[in-house]
Amino acid sequence: PPPPVSPRCPVQPRPLPTGAGVTGWVAPWRGYRLTPADDELYQRTRVTVLQPESPGSAFIEGYSPRGFTISGSVVVGPCAVLPRAILQWNVGSWQDISFQSLALFRLLEPPVEVLVLGTGDRVERLHPAVLKQMRACGIAVEVQDTPNACATFNFLSTEGRLVAAGLIPPRGTYKEG
Repeated sequence: PPPPVSPRCPVQPRPLPTGAGVTGWVAPWRGYRLTPADDELYQRTRVTVLQPESPGSAFIEGYSPRGFTISGSVVVGPCAVLPRAILQWNVGSWQDISFQSLALFRLLEPPVEVLVLGTGDRVERLHPAVLKQMRACGIAVEVQDTPNACATFNFLSTEGRLVAAGLIPPRGTYKEG
């Protein structure tokens, strides 16, 4: 006799093909279709933050070719996101990133562990001497395109790491007409 039908899986089990000494029953094959018994299909997920871990830390909410939305504030142009402050960063493009333009990040107290640099639409290679000098100061530098740099900053920040970011807005694609 076939096994009893489970209330969570109303599909009947099917018998194995006969012959070659095979007997018994096989669980139903569900394929790709979801049934009402799949709880995750019908339930909504809600997240409520009862108490933020670091209420004063910055969180990058969005970016555009004009600038960034950080913790509810709109920042136009390149910016330096520090653990508890947001500043305009005086660089025009990734080519302006130098040991001098990164001086702000070296002067922070307590010192940051990781500096995430967003270089715009794509990852650009900074001069190796600049990266070597920052490592000598005890700061790990992560160079990424701006969208990924924003995500990395948020991730490291929520982990409780001492992180700062230097971000250049992505240019995006424009159509004239």
